[in-house]
Amino acid sequence: MRRSLVLAGGGLRVAWQTGVVRALDEYGTEFDHVDGTSGGILTAGMLLSGQNPGEMGRRWSDLRVRDINSPLPLSDYLRGPWALPALGDAEGAIHRVFPALGIDPEAIRSSPLPGSFNLVDFASKTCVAVPHTEVDAELLAAGMSLPLFMPPLHRDEHIWTDAVWVQDANVGEALRRGADEVWLAWCIGNTPYWGDGPLEQYVHMIEMSANGALFAELATAARPFTLHVVKPEYPLPLDPEFLAGHVTADTLMEMGYRDAWHYLDGADPQGVPKDSGCTAMRVPPRGVRYRERLHGELDGADLVLEVAVDLPLPDDDAPSPGARLVGHIDHDPWGGRVLLADGRAEADGSALTYTARVHLAGRWHEVRVRRAPADARVPALWSRTRPVPFRIADGKDVALELGLRDAAHALASVTPFGTHGIRDRADTITELAAMPLRRTVTAAPGRPAQRP
Repeated sequence: MRRSLVLAGGGLRVAWQTGVVRALDEYGTEFDHVDGTSGGILTAGMLLSGQNPGEMGRRWSDLRVRDINSPLPLSDYLRGPWALPALGDAEGAIHRVFPALGIDPEAIRSSPLPGSFNLVDFASKTCVAVPHTEVDAELLAAGMSLPLFMPPLHRDEHIWTDAVWVQDANVGEALRRGADEVWLAWCIGNTPYWGDGPLEQYVHMIEMSANGALFAELATAARPFTLHVVKPEYPLPLDPEFLAGHVTADTLMEMGYRDAWHYLDGADPQGVPKDSGCTAMRVPPRGVRYRERLHGELDGADLVLEVAVDLPLPDDDAPSPGARLVGHIDHDPWGGRVLLADGRAEADGSALTYTARVHLAGRWHEVRVRRAPADARVPALWSRTRPVPFRIADGKDVALELGLRDAAHALASVTPFGTHGIRDRADTITELAAMPLRRTVTAAPGRPAQRP
């Protein structure tokens, strides 16, 4: 069976796809073709440059995400806002982001793994799948040049730009190349929520174009095939939150790893229905996310646990989805960095307990951290630097420490999610700060958290 990995767009949020790629690699899924559109060009470019998931993750972790910003020449701005070709140019992507992510056009052109990169030729209003053997840095950047934010690439008789408005996932190209099984990594939101304001509605236009084009393509596919879709349960944070530091590349990759294993754990060999439900997501609850780092020693080697925890705000009109977490453990005897799957926070007796599983040497192991009294408030998580008990399922225990600097960084990382407007964000933080942790981690009745 020929298998194709189709990497849809989603801006810089496609760091999420690196976590997906890592889970697929651990699952043993191999591909005969890789296709990238819009932001998915970054993931496809890294894969076709010869990187493994570990290197991809390290490069995203080290990336200065604001390097994507690159101003136009001053003379363009002096022409006035109505004459600007875009708000910025592609120089930051080509000269800083591509090298930092290890995207090497020469290596891509010589890749033994076939690939394709999608661009729209504005002159003909068509989506063109450019073979990996024909790309260069300027074409790759043009494929990510979202109108308004970056100018198109004028080359010969073509005007190359981002394909998202026409096609954000080229399933047809995978089928044309002989794929019988398509794995789609989908980043674009798809919920019933409609927001106000220019940014929200610009995003909604992309959501309508991307999802609508995908559904039309699935409905008119030339031949039968199996479709697998890996997607987030809730829409991912938007690029402005990433650029502002409200979410990190590590958190996005860890979310992708969690979401991929959630799908893989229950995947049907026949795939998913090819209808509008294949990319559907849930409207996120209001809540806050924080990221904290704990460190200790296990078997004579340093061990660092870093997690991002989502604490939802209880809603009297709907059952709580429960608290979730993603993260990683850095421990050299385990081969370096391992990511967490199936992470959750639970009120266990008198304590708040983090539980997750890690994939080591082909086997799953449960890890458990008793974090704080369940009746404490959110700020109490970082009020003292006492030892935090950590256990892995084979019975090994270690006391992790939360240093003063780590506690300060964790407190500074608290940011709302599922909120709209400055006042709503502030109210959410205020409500959760005064609420016992036990209330924020209670799962919905009849929907127990997944176990290893």
